[in-house]
Amino acid sequence: MTRVLVAVVTFNSAADLPRLVASLPAGMDGTDWRLVVADNCSSDDTVDVINRLAPDAKVVQTGANLGYAAGINACAEWAEPDEALFVLNADVVLGRGCALALLAACSTGSVGVAVPLVTRTDGTVEPTLRRRPTPTRVLAEALLGARAGAFGERVEAPMPARPIDVDWANGAALLIPAEVRLRIGKWQEDLFLYSEEVDYCRRVVDAGWRVRQVPTARATHEGGDVTTSPALWAQLITNKVVHVARWEGRTAAELVWATLLIAQLIRLPLRRGIHRRALRELLRGRRVLVAGVPTNPAAPPEFRRRIRVTRAIGGRA
Repeated sequence: MTRVLVAVVTFNSAADLPRLVASLPAGMDGTDWRLVVADNCSSDDTVDVINRLAPDAKVVQTGANLGYAAGINACAEWAEPDEALFVLNADVVLGRGCALALLAACSTGSVGVAVPLVTRTDGTVEPTLRRRPTPTRVLAEALLGARAGAFGERVEAPMPARPIDVDWANGAALLIPAEVRLRIGKWQEDLFLYSEEVDYCRRVVDAGWRVRQVPTARATHEGGDVTTSPALWAQLITNKVVHVARWEGRTAAELVWATLLIAQLIRLPLRRGIHRRALRELLRGRRVLVAGVPTNPAAPPEFRRRIRVTRAIGGRA
C-alpha cells in the first residue's frame, strides 16, 4: 500500500475544513495516509477546528502568513522518503478513491504530477489545466479571455474521457510521487501566491516527467475570490511577469508586462478595482518584475521579514 502525506495549507480556513476532513477517509481509501496541516497564522479558530476534527493530524504553525508555497514546504519537511505528497487547498472535497486513482497514474514512473478532474460546487468542470505562459499566449488570453482557445493558456476539456497531459495544473489538488518530490525539491516561496504551481510543474516537466489529469479521480473545489480581490488579482498578474522573466528572459518578460498593462487599461471602463490595482502594481514594480523578482502585492509585512526574496535562475532559487 502506497504511503501518502496529505499536505493542507490553511489561512483562516475554519469554515472549509469540516468538508475537507470529512472527505478524506473515502478520498484516501486504499492508501496508507496521514495528514499534515501548515497554518499560516490564522486569526480564526482554524487550528482548534483541525485539532478537534483530526486529532491525529500534525499541525505546523508557521508563525506568519507566508503564502501557499511556504506552507507546502513546511508540510513536506515532515514527509518520509517513501511518501507521496498530496497537496490540497483547504476548500477542496475529495471524491471516493481519488488518491488511489492518482497514484495508479504515477505507477509507471512517467507521471511526475497527477491531478484530479476538478468540479465546482455546482457540478461544472473547473478549468484547471494550462499551457506554459508565453508572450503570445498571454496576449491572446489578455485580449480574448476564455475565447482565446488554442491560442491561449487554457486547455479546454469539459469532461475528458481519458487522461490529459498538460504543462501545468492548478495547485488546489496535486499528487507528487516521492521520487519526484525528492528530486525537484522545494516550492518557490518568494512567489507567495500564484505561479508557484506553474514554476513547480515546469521543473517537473523539464526533468522528464509528465503532468497528467486523471479523469477517474474526482474532487470539488470551492474556489477563491481572485476576480473580486484587488490584492490577489494584482498578485496573479505581476507573478505572470516574474515567471516569464525567470524562464524566458527579460525580453519576453517586457512583452508580457506590456501586454498585461494594456489588458488592465482596456478593462478600466468596467470600473472594477482589480484592474486599477493591477495596473498600479505593474507600473510601480516594472523594473524588478521584468528582472524576475516578485513585488508580492498581496503579501503582508511579515512575509518580507521571514522570506528572503531571490531571483530564480532556470526555475531554481
